Amino acid sequence: MQLHFRELGQGTPLVILHGLFGTSDNWQTLAKRWAETHRVIVVDLRNHGRSPHTAEHSYDLMSQDVLGLFDQLGLQDVTLLGHSMGGKVAMRFALDHPNRLTRLVVLDIAPRLSDMTHQDDILAGLNAVPLATLQTRQEADDALARFISNLGVRQFLLKNLYRKEDNSFAWRQNLTTLTAHMPAIGAEITAPQPFLKPALFVRGGKSDYISPEDKLYGIPALFPNSQVETVVDAGHWLHAEKPDEVYALVAAFMG
Repeated sequence: MQLHFRELGQGTPLVILHGLFGTSDNWQTLAKRWAETHRVIVVDLRNHGRSPHTAEHSYDLMSQDVLGLFDQLGLQDVTLLGHSMGGKVAMRFALDHPNRLTRLVVLDIAPRLSDMTHQDDILAGLNAVPLATLQTRQEADDALARFISNLGVRQFLLKNLYRKEDNSFAWRQNLTTLTAHMPAIGAEITAPQPFLKPALFVRGGKSDYISPEDKLYGIPALFPNSQVETVVDAGHWLHAEKPDEVYALVAAFMG
């Protein structure tokens, strides 16, 4: 699995993993800022962006994919950052390969089982877009709007829509596989041994993806050398809503 990635800057490495339906493109603004002091590598995970599409999708596989990228680029002493699904990939990788990391950053996700039913409307909307007959992006937005009222969410999803060489539309993400593997995307992250190195968890103040119980019990059980910070007035997409706050927290943690 050769993952697509973008690289910026020089210094100790920071690897960034996006969330479900995201791409490396979503992180370009923050990546440029961190790249002033670090070598930043922004990744497209499998079945997303410009990385390969496969019939399988699991955290074990995505952790192996990231290990392959680390080996390809000769990465050691890395800060690994992941948001949402990418945060679970980052946790899985940290627990599997602690010797490859210096520290871990997880944005707005806990290791516990995630209820994925809140994605039902998004999946219904994406699958309702008539790619075979689609003429304009507005038509795609109209199809999504029947299921998703939030304009910002629709705009985020439509970043995955592109025109192929024959001028027809297609999705960057592998919608068939992601739809079939949604329960696996919600899976709990477990391990026989904890990750003992420093870990920073950042939650959105308006989000429930990291609960008080996660902060007290679930996160420390696997990441005993962790801290949980809150970005006030931010939801699940805290890096898009409050980029300055996220930038500062991560920059201070990396030192």
